[in-house]
Amino acid sequence: MEPIRVIEGTALPVDRSDVDTDQIIPAEYLKRIERTGFGPFLFAEWRKDPDFVINDHRYAGASILLAGANFGCGSSREHAPWAIEDAGFRAIIAPSFADIFRNNCTKVGLLPVELRLESVRALMDASLDDPTTRIVVDLEHRSVTAPGLDEAFDIEEFTAWRLLEGLDDIGLTMRKLDEIAAYESRRMGWLPIA
Repeated sequence: MEPIRVIEGTALPVDRSDVDTDQIIPAEYLKRIERTGFGPFLFAEWRKDPDFVINDHRYAGASILLAGANFGCGSSREHAPWAIEDAGFRAIIAPSFADIFRNNCTKVGLLPVELRLESVRALMDASLDDPTTRIVVDLEHRSVTAPGLDEAFDIEEFTAWRLLEGLDDIGLTMRKLDEIAAYESRRMGWLPIA
């Protein structure tokens, strides 16, 4: 996982609320065993509509996804944040997220940022009016800035630390290798391997 400090870039405004994980990555694409390769299937059903925002070349290369309230609801599939990350996004800004989805995001290094509805609306409108609008998400200072917006956001302290350090669950375990080795050296050889 790459450490996150500051994410600066343009945004893809997905102006919809209650976007569930099946809309983010339909079940038919969940046959892969790797965590990569899901990006091309992000919003697969909606992509069939030529007017859906992700098909607009002006938003190509966006690193921030803007969304409506309750983003990531539905099933707990990990593939949804994998698809978003694989499509090149580093942060998602929405008024609210489904809890499991938010946790799955932070486990892969994708930063979910909750802002007030009015602020998300302002960012959406700015990005829809001008796709080159730059947004800065600063995890260290817990702030989002854009033309006409400077707002703080909350994030759980341990989660912020993990993202700043670039530590997923395996990375957290790897920090304890000396302690694990010491335990294993003291463990009786006749005991089964846990």
